[in-house]
Amino acid sequence: MEQRYQVIIVGGGPVGVALAVELGQRGVSCVLIERHTTPQRIPKGQNLTNRSMEHFYFWGAVDELRAARVMPRGYPIGGITAYGDLMRDHWYIPVGRESYGDYFFQANERLPQYLTEEVLRARMADFPNVTSIPGWSAKTIEQDEQGVRVTITEEDGPGSQVFEAEYVVGCDGPRSTVREQSGIERDGTDFDQKMALLVFRSRELHEGLKHLPERTVYRALSPDFKGAWCFFGRIDLGGGWFFHAPVPRDATAEDYDFRGLLQRAAGFEFSVEFDHIGFWELRVAVANTYRKRRAFIAGDAAHTHPPYGAYGLNTGLEDVTNLGWKLAAVLEGWGGDSLLDSYNEERRPIFWETGEDVIAGGIKRDRAFLEQYSPDRDLEEFKQAWKKVEAADSEVNRTYEPHYEGSSVVMGPPDSVCSIHGSLSLTANAGHHLAPQLLSSGHNVFEELGSGFTLLAFDA
Repeated sequence: MEQRYQVIIVGGGPVGVALAVELGQRGVSCVLIERHTTPQRIPKGQNLTNRSMEHFYFWGAVDELRAARVMPRGYPIGGITAYGDLMRDHWYIPVGRESYGDYFFQANERLPQYLTEEVLRARMADFPNVTSIPGWSAKTIEQDEQGVRVTITEEDGPGSQVFEAEYVVGCDGPRSTVREQSGIERDGTDFDQKMALLVFRSRELHEGLKHLPERTVYRALSPDFKGAWCFFGRIDLGGGWFFHAPVPRDATAEDYDFRGLLQRAAGFEFSVEFDHIGFWELRVAVANTYRKRRAFIAGDAAHTHPPYGAYGLNTGLEDVTNLGWKLAAVLEGWGGDSLLDSYNEERRPIFWETGEDVIAGGIKRDRAFLEQYSPDRDLEEFKQAWKKVEAADSEVNRTYEPHYEGSSVVMGPPDSVCSIHGSLSLTANAGHHLAPQLLSSGHNVFEELGSGFTLLAFDA
């Protein structure tokens, strides 16, 4: 049985479903292939940036997403970093991305990724031009000058189907079938460190941290962990938590003292009820290209990264909003092939710099600090260095401003590049994020933007 669509999306996590919503709104016929039948209920990818929330506004799902949150409205989103463990005297609250809300039309949000995916799936169901096929996996990807051909097989049965389309987009994770069968390689930094992800419940931990300001993330920057992130994240205020930390290479779910690890990081003993114990590798990798002829990759298929900070989820949402309108433009006949090339030009440098400068660079910076300074060796020297760590942490968020000045389809300054480094501005600049501004009508400019191009005639 062969079926024809304009776009085949392989992978139905939040990034793949977001692409289906983006294409669905633009009238593109697409099919979404996902091997799981329900979202995986692991509380990762919890932080949604202001920019991601603007996308949910345009997708018509921002109210539903905010209604799905499990943290109380108004609870401070952000983190605390403490030296050693969470009971020590040295800690700081960096200036986070949530502090720059005036530059965005929507406030940031926090909720488990599986709830975000459920909201997106409900919105996807509104589009008759989008077909979802859960419980099936892509096995072969073929392409020629006429289009792509994807063979899928049933996860729990003998079924097989063939789909044809103009394009295929792999949103199928770090072991992407689309990326591998398209011959796309990856580069990056491997720290050769096994990490644990623990999901657990503990009301005692919640009570034990009341000496610290209310926040959603508590990070212990410990010499024992050599700069690798070790932190607690709130799932809710009822005692639900997740935790990331380095563990020995031979650690398993059955024979490692995870309770002791949690208590060392917290600095006190507390009872724990585990819901999930998993492992991942501390590495950052980026595909050499996000496009190979008619095949594209986005999200984790394009960039591998530690599952904290929600860099992957938010960057993946940016990937598909960038790619979605360009695919629609070409399929509608007014966009050319070079427009599709601009997807790689614009998006790959963003995560390359995010991965190397922010994630890997932060780990290396913290490792160097821990090796050089200690309050036990020289307290005053440590305090001065600690202030610099805090300032550097805040500076990352202050200067994180992804833009496309160097894109071939943007009229940016000469010799400019696409980069994450910049500064937020209330002034409109080509290739940069548009800040919210009130118009003479009393409406915000975001309320007047359409789904296509909008002319900003400042002197009219």
